[in-house]
Amino acid sequence: MRVFAGIAATAILIAACGGTAAVSTPTPTASPTPTPAPTVANVFKADLKASNENPPITDAEATCSGAATVTFTSTTAKFDVAITGCPATTAINIGHIHEGATGVNGAVKISTGLVAGDLTLTGGGVTFTRTATADAALITAIIANPSGYYVNFHSTVHAGGVIRGQLSKA
Repeated sequence: MRVFAGIAATAILIAACGGTAAVSTPTPTASPTPTPAPTVANVFKADLKASNENPPITDAEATCSGAATVTFTSTTAKFDVAITGCPATTAINIGHIHEGATGVNGAVKISTGLVAGDLTLTGGGVTFTRTATADAALITAIIANPSGYYVNFHSTVHAGGVIRGQLSKA
């Protein structure tokens, strides 16, 4: 009888405490999927001056200057450019990134896509944005050695370039 009383007491105690059926297992909740962190932009700048040309510009277009910001992705180069101080007759026809150290003329590597007639200077200046596609290996090379490349804009009078600036990390 004592055994039966012990079993009965244990059963009552288990039932009173909720027993094993009352033990709840927490239901896992889905955690939000993290948003991918934005990649660090590869932004470079070039201080564009007529005196940086090789040979330097010494005529009326020597007053031209500007600034270029080039933002690279793995396959594009976005050019944000401001050109100022040019004579009213200046026509900017084309623009590129060339390979070449300071004072060294080099081959075109990435074109802005500008063609003659695309830009109209007002008061001797213009601001514009262009995006060009480029080879991923070339972009990697430019990012690794920006000072080995320069941004160059050409005018009608100076087909070899009127303003130029070496790339550097912005």
